[in-house]
Amino acid sequence: MSDTNPVSPLRTVLFPALPLARVRVLRVLIYAFVVIDVLTFSRDVLSHAGNAGFYTPIALARLLHLPPVTAPVAFTLLVLILAGCAAGIAGWRPRLSGAVVAVAFWLWMLFSNSYGYIAHDHMALMVATAVLPTVAGVERGGPASGGAVPATGDAATGTAANGTAPTHSEAAGWALRAIQIAVVATYFFSVIPKILYSGSLANWGNSAILTWASIRRGSVLAHWLVEFTPWVFVPAQWAGLALEALSPVVLFLRGKALYVAVALYLGFHLSTLVLLGIHFLPTAICWAAFLPLERLRLPRRTVARRS
Repeated sequence: MSDTNPVSPLRTVLFPALPLARVRVLRVLIYAFVVIDVLTFSRDVLSHAGNAGFYTPIALARLLHLPPVTAPVAFTLLVLILAGCAAGIAGWRPRLSGAVVAVAFWLWMLFSNSYGYIAHDHMALMVATAVLPTVAGVERGGPASGGAVPATGDAATGTAANGTAPTHSEAAGWALRAIQIAVVATYFFSVIPKILYSGSLANWGNSAILTWASIRRGSVLAHWLVEFTPWVFVPAQWAGLALEALSPVVLFLRGKALYVAVALYLGFHLSTLVLLGIHFLPTAICWAAFLPLERLRLPRRTVARRS
């Protein structure tokens, strides 16, 4: 009789043993984008320092009793984010540098979202910064760490027969899975406000909201579509609803089917960028968590060191 411990289906789904190299590459992508984000898309935190009267803290900010942001706090958070991201990209103490980025970036986004506008496209990015520090850096050729799975070894216990560095980890799998779930949730739960605002999905799908958006803020191409092919907008709205409602299916796809799905969602965002100038880049970059990033070759200096 085999003495192998059975692995529960739920553990397989939430804690798959995935390559540590995938997390290392994703860490570089996420932190590089966070730098871009705080310097461009969410830079409004710096200007909010002089607008305390407009401060309307969101639920988590109220729970933490965060006061209105001040200039010293805003610039301190910015420095911590930039320094932490630089250290994380370089692979210096990924848990420590990642924790600094996570705390500072979450505070930054709480301030950004507490002045009248909530950037729901940042949810997956915030989750990514929170879970990446939970995966320790591992030197190539170093000793195996708890929870890590070698290329040839015991996947249940994470032990290596030869004591060499692990290549796969359940911790890596959990972090990647958490980001994937956050990405999917961004789409799936966006169906709820559509129902609340219009009364039903049918009302929203058959409405003229996309036509109105194209007239109000559309590009030259969007205006051309309104004038010459107005019939395309209602089917496009239903297609968008289908992508949002069916987004959880992506969590169970593998191989080419998964890559086609990722391309489909990124194509959706490309179309909204071209037609309406809406980019959704913070979510789009997190789609990388679904891809085999370990196939990319990072420079030696970006290989994570042990925390």
